[in-house]
Amino acid sequence: MEANEILILGMFGTFLVLLFIGVPVAWVLSGVGVGFAFLGYYADLYFDTWTGLDFTTLGLVVNRIYKIMDNWILVALPMFIFMGNMLDKSGVADRLMHSMQALFGRVHGGLAITVTAIGIILAASTGIIGASVVLLAMMSLPAMMKQGYHLPLALGTVASAGTLGILLPPSIMLVIMADQLGLSVGDLFMAAMFPGLLLGGIYIVYLLGVGIVSPQKIPLPENVRKVDWRLIAEVLKAIIPTVLLIVAVLGSIFTGVATPTEASGVGAFGATLLAIYYKKFSLDVLKDVLHNSFKTTAYIFAIFIGASCFALVLRELGGDEFIESIFAALPFGPYGVVVFILFVIFLLGFFLDWIEITLIVLPLLTPVVGALDLQIGHYPALDEPVTVWFVMLVAMALQTSFLTPPVGFALFYLKGVCPPGVRLADIYRGVVPFIILQLLALSALVFWPQLALWLPSVAYS
Repeated sequence: MEANEILILGMFGTFLVLLFIGVPVAWVLSGVGVGFAFLGYYADLYFDTWTGLDFTTLGLVVNRIYKIMDNWILVALPMFIFMGNMLDKSGVADRLMHSMQALFGRVHGGLAITVTAIGIILAASTGIIGASVVLLAMMSLPAMMKQGYHLPLALGTVASAGTLGILLPPSIMLVIMADQLGLSVGDLFMAAMFPGLLLGGIYIVYLLGVGIVSPQKIPLPENVRKVDWRLIAEVLKAIIPTVLLIVAVLGSIFTGVATPTEASGVGAFGATLLAIYYKKFSLDVLKDVLHNSFKTTAYIFAIFIGASCFALVLRELGGDEFIESIFAALPFGPYGVVVFILFVIFLLGFFLDWIEITLIVLPLLTPVVGALDLQIGHYPALDEPVTVWFVMLVAMALQTSFLTPPVGFALFYLKGVCPPGVRLADIYRGVVPFIILQLLALSALVFWPQLALWLPSVAYS
């Protein structure tokens, strides 16, 4: 094994060890990058190796950091984060919960269906998983438990609905993926629409089926309100402002009226107007939203800087070619390699946040998929249809991993806000059916790429 290959494996091994012992990921990425740059330099100096690393390698990091800070696409991140935090404070979800629960009150599982529907709306307006899971849990779990819902089913419903935010636009993960792979944000947003809505629809069909087969698991409430025009008007009054905000943000991107960066500003302003409209806006609320948005943005950009250093050293060592050669040697065939890569990403999602996977792993694996002979159809309006399709598969695989025991991130978000007495084992049991549903949706996307590619190809044709 050559010196470069030893250093590549050493980088990944050191990264995982330091991460597991609790060192912050931004420091791990930058520290491992700097440390192995020096190792390569001194190995060339004293052991006659040829790694190609020297002090100019680290000097290139400065240019990369400048490019990150000068990237207009990434301006959308703090705006979308602000939008999600402001909607959280505006009470939009609480109003939706009360009105839609009354609308579905005569259906077994009506409250669970309401939670899923609100999860779809929150996903299309915030794009932040943690916020969606916590908000849905705090609003709906006490009501579900009081109504006599089967506890694992209630917990699984909240966790699965909350994770839709990673897939449905304006997902901040898709913004970062587009930036890292040189893709159009609008392409990814449109490609994610049908898979995300399909997944939400599968959840609702499953809950309706449980209500028919086992109505005792999701009983009707004691006082069911009659559905009349007054109730419908209340539901519309609660839904329309949020829908208008979603249309303003996504519609402006899809129609080409605004860039994603400009649309994110529209979203942040619209969320503030909603908070004012619902009389939830104050200087304290604004201060809290700004503070939370600043912390989240700083966390993401610190990882950006660390990942730039790590990726630069890895590429200087030939990491791209090394990893591509490993996957190219697999005896699985093109689609078998894609499935194997998705399995690897699924496993990594247990231990790494989506940010590290997006910044480190995805740019390394995407060229491997691009080199495969994949027959996914003809989409002349898209520059890189295979890459867009692969990104959707990765997003859905990550969403599944965030739900999967024992270390799915969404499970710990949920456990942190559950009422006393709720065990982690109950959450694990509850998410199993939804994991199966997600795997079915992921399989459908593998076999029918047009689920992701049809909308952007039609829009730009």
